[in-house]
Amino acid sequence: MPRKKKRNTVLEKLLIENYAAEGKSLARWEGKVVFVERTVPGDVVDVFLFKNKKDWAEGYPLVFHELSPKRATPFCRHYGDCGGCQWQSVPYVEQLSFKFQQVQDALKRIGKVPVPEFMPILGCEEDRHYRNKLEYTFGTYRYVPESELPPPTPPQEGLADTQGQQFEDSQKMRKLKLSESKNPLSGGRGAVGFHAKGLFDKIVDISECHLQPEPSNKVRETVRQYALENDLSFYDVRHHNGFLRNLQLRICNTGEVMVNVIVGEDDFAKTEPLLQYLLRQVPEITTLLYTVNTKKNDSLYDLEPIAYFGKGYVIEKLEDFQFKIGPKSFFQTNTRQAEKLYQVTRDFAELTGSETVYDLYCGTGSIGIFVSAKAKKIIGVEVIAEAIDDAKENAQLNNLQSSEFFAGDVIKICNDDFFVEHGRPDVLITDPPRAGMHPKLVEKLLEMAAPVIVYVSCNPATQGRDLNLLGEKYEVTKVQPVDMFPQTHHIENVVQLKLKK
Repeated sequence: MPRKKKRNTVLEKLLIENYAAEGKSLARWEGKVVFVERTVPGDVVDVFLFKNKKDWAEGYPLVFHELSPKRATPFCRHYGDCGGCQWQSVPYVEQLSFKFQQVQDALKRIGKVPVPEFMPILGCEEDRHYRNKLEYTFGTYRYVPESELPPPTPPQEGLADTQGQQFEDSQKMRKLKLSESKNPLSGGRGAVGFHAKGLFDKIVDISECHLQPEPSNKVRETVRQYALENDLSFYDVRHHNGFLRNLQLRICNTGEVMVNVIVGEDDFAKTEPLLQYLLRQVPEITTLLYTVNTKKNDSLYDLEPIAYFGKGYVIEKLEDFQFKIGPKSFFQTNTRQAEKLYQVTRDFAELTGSETVYDLYCGTGSIGIFVSAKAKKIIGVEVIAEAIDDAKENAQLNNLQSSEFFAGDVIKICNDDFFVEHGRPDVLITDPPRAGMHPKLVEKLLEMAAPVIVYVSCNPATQGRDLNLLGEKYEVTKVQPVDMFPQTHHIENVVQLKLKK
């Protein structure tokens, strides 16, 4: 006899006890941990469980009976609908405290290696308008915010299965079906903003974003206005048609502003008047490009942006170093905090001027170039060939004579012949993606046996895993958390390792 499907449950007046990963908080119920989004420790809430496993559950807050004294008032009108700044309800000092604890837990629980006393977390001086890069999406289907929907009516204890099913269906209706409506404020065209969390085709219509300084909002609203007045269609991701597709902005501390308008039709007669209008209305733009993307995916790496106005790139600075950033270049999105992150990395490298430094996952060469003044030689390795081209160009821009950059897999490039030609590393800097380092690369690092490794990570969990493997030969000697992304759960961490004696 098939097992009867268990109905979802509503927990009444649940006390939220602590923070958890991925921007959620946690409570406890019947011996299991319950992860709840949009809550703060100290809140007392009714929680609708949409996942209920043996040892854990995940839920959504329905009714707030008590608000935590730790709460802050969200500053953005799109909070709760746009998932970009999910910690606005938490004071920034509290955010830093939890992020610090998150790093400690990951290194001790996952790394399981002895660690020294952690240095205090380096927070941002500005917790808003800190991003230099942002991308908006034009979409046919607007995500309907909760403020426009009737509040859900939670089921009472002892409901029949049919009533429980009705409640489940109402939640799906609120989150999915109603979100398919076109935007009545934009003539039925849709929305301009960010993808709604978990929904590939729904766009949260943004009227003001606090992530990037002006003229970010001005550019977005200018393009929207022109599109509505001139009957330009927004992209329909389901049917793969429509004119306006994406809008990329890079706003630098040097004052340079780059805008790339991505269109879904190869029709310059429609594109050029929009570009001219944008330049007239937003004179702050120093470089304006457009890209024709008729593919089904949004990736630009196999496309060629076309410079319509300006030099086609912008220049950003970290300390006295200059970096050329094109529309497809990677660069740290928080310039001021990247400077702090790289300063920590340079300090942890303990350079005297005689060292050969290997910069793995070097990207466009920013870390290697930043530490170059105190090193004898910089060797950068990166698997993405286009990033290496940018790294070489940035090295020339800063008149570096003692740097070389190589495209390819570190495991294949760094062999005995390579070491004979370029020297073995005295200091090795690694800055992998969130997935951390491949086990074979960790083995390679153990084989290379550089006296000092500086490990820069955007994911303390995978960093802890890699430190555990590196513990075969290395000991952790310094740890410095650095917050790059206020109002989010993300945290960077820099670790210094030295060969065991």
